[in-house]
Order: sequence, then structure tokens, then C-alpha cells
Amino acid sequence: MDIGGGWASVRCMSIITGRGDLGDTDLLFGKRIAKTSLRVAALGSVDEVNAALGLARAAGGDAEVIALIDAVQERLIGLMGQLACLPEDLGRYKYVALTPEDVNWVETEARQFEARGVKFSGWARPGAEGSLARAGLDFARSMARRAERSVLALHESGEEVPETVRLFFNRLSDLLWILARVETRDDKTPGASEVAQ
Repeated sequence: MDIGGGWASVRCMSIITGRGDLGDTDLLFGKRIAKTSLRVAALGSVDEVNAALGLARAAGGDAEVIALIDAVQERLIGLMGQLACLPEDLGRYKYVALTPEDVNWVETEARQFEARGVKFSGWARPGAEGSLARAGLDFARSMARRAERSVLALHESGEEVPETVRLFFNRLSDLLWILARVETRDDKTPGASEVAQ
């Protein structure tokens, strides 16, 4: 994967570098920033969404949902690269950045699942259904809301965050809420799904 700027050399480095012992960390293109910065907080929030989606994915739920999770995770990896660039370096970033089409894609997926009959029927109690996949999706939804708050805080601080990124997390949290309402039962063919009644 070429994210622009020295990726080949990064692959050969040890994970344990000690470079962050004084409280700062690397961004792309040789820049460093405080670990307590709003930008690093936003990066961490996106990483949390990705990890929570991994829990839902590893739980082995519906094949259609797993494929959708994979597509979201691919976009999150590109997004983390975007956020790891200071505004003046963003033009140098060569990996795929989020576009308005990505926001539309998330919304379209959400509406397609919604059209199958998913409706709000009360506040969620994650884990109540006994499904690790559903609980993982609810956890990822809550992380997506945190990521949305983090990128908004970064944007409001004066470091512009593209509108596509801000909208992506708003739509993603809606999609994840809907997916967590989609039921996968053991008595069905693997990969088949129905909407929870």
C-alpha cells in the first residue's frame, strides 16, 4: 500500500521505537505532533471504530454484513491516512481519500436495509439478543458517534476537516444502528438474514 511518503521504510521499522516517550507522535511526511492534540484524538477515534467493527466481523454473522464491514474498514484505513496529514501536506497524500460518493454509498446501504423493515422500536440494549455480532455493531456505532464528535472538534478548532469526513461518520453511525437490528439466527443457512421483528 502506498500512502505517499516513505511507506516501504516504515514496514522495516520495529514497532517499539521509543519516539513517542516524550508525548509526541509521527504524522505522514515527517511531521510530528502532540499525542494530546485534537488531530491525534480524531485518529484514535477512527481506529476505535475500525477495531469495534473487527469484533463484529470476527463474531461470524451474516455474510452480507461482513462484506459491508470490510468495505467500511477499507475506507477507514484511507481516512486515517487523510487525518495523519497536516492540512498543508494533504495534497501529497496519494492513497484513496473519502469522497462524496462514499457518503452516498453509506446512506444508500442504510436505506436499502431500512427498506427491509428495520424500524425504531425503542432504545437498544446491546447484547440483549445474545449475538456477539450485533453487540459488536452497536459498539462500533457508539465509536462512530465518538469519531464524529472528534472530527467536528478538530474542524471547529480551525484545522479544516473535509465535509465528506464529517458527514461520513454521521451516516455510518446510522448504518451501524440499522445493521445491529438485522438478525442472524443459527437455524438458517449461513449468510442468510432477515430483519428482526
